[in-house]
Amino acid sequence: MSKVLESVDQRTKLVGENRLELLLFKINSTQLFAINVFKVREVVKLPALNALPGSHPHITGIANIRGNSIPVINLKGAIGFKPMEMNANANLIITEYNRSVQGFLVGEVEHIVNMTWNDILPPPKTAGANHYLTAITRLEGPDGARLVSIIDVEKVLAEIIHYDVEVSDEVLASELTPQMAGKHILIADDSATARRQVKDTLEPLGVKITEVSDGRQALKLLQQWAAEGKTSEDDLLMLITDAEMPEMDGYKLTHELRQIPELKDLYIVLNTSLSGNFNNAMAEKVGCNQLISKFQPDNLVRLVHERIKMLSAEG
Repeated sequence: MSKVLESVDQRTKLVGENRLELLLFKINSTQLFAINVFKVREVVKLPALNALPGSHPHITGIANIRGNSIPVINLKGAIGFKPMEMNANANLIITEYNRSVQGFLVGEVEHIVNMTWNDILPPPKTAGANHYLTAITRLEGPDGARLVSIIDVEKVLAEIIHYDVEVSDEVLASELTPQMAGKHILIADDSATARRQVKDTLEPLGVKITEVSDGRQALKLLQQWAAEGKTSEDDLLMLITDAEMPEMDGYKLTHELRQIPELKDLYIVLNTSLSGNFNNAMAEKVGCNQLISKFQPDNLVRLVHERIKMLSAEG
């Protein structure tokens, strides 16, 4: 238990300072890519793979890692390049997203860098809607600045693993479902795929969705609404925020909102693909009311039901 609490303290200190750690790697000879270390279990040299007939074209095979069968995704092919060849320089980044474990086939793995979210910027708007990046940043080095592209892993996985947005009949049958119509929810998430999943689940039930792509945008918008008197429970049911976002992460956003008198009681839900026993403790420590794993439509609707029920009890 003490080790779990120590992990909580270490990680909440990092995110409480609006910082993150990035694992840097290459999938070709020129570009540098990254993913958040929080999602990484380990990095290993590419082992022998077993074929998986009938699988998605970007799944190269199955790796056996200490008795566990892990699907291996050719990341270079999955983000629109010619698929990477397996060679002596190939590595496997084993990650955990949304309660599933998978390996990403990459080339050279460089090192881990500790950065502030203030240094992480959204992709340029001219990149279009079909790119596979959530953010970009620059690293200064002896040979000058290098551009780092941060992969939208949720988009990659959503194109390989089918994420259902259908709500079960059992959940829809709740007497609270009709009361969702007209409720307003703000979503802050840098992944367009994750925002779309929330919208596709809740909008058909009559929920009004406003979306922004990072924590700083959410903070500014909420401050504007507060100045206009539009942040009561009748006007805004809740904020659903991602943990990782450019410029300001969800933890820092929650901390900032708790310091503003007009917004300190806003109901805040952390909607994250991070896995691990420490997540609930992390969310509670920074002041989130609730935590939910991404891509679980039934749980998302139940969460709205619970909030409506809570307000009815208070009223």
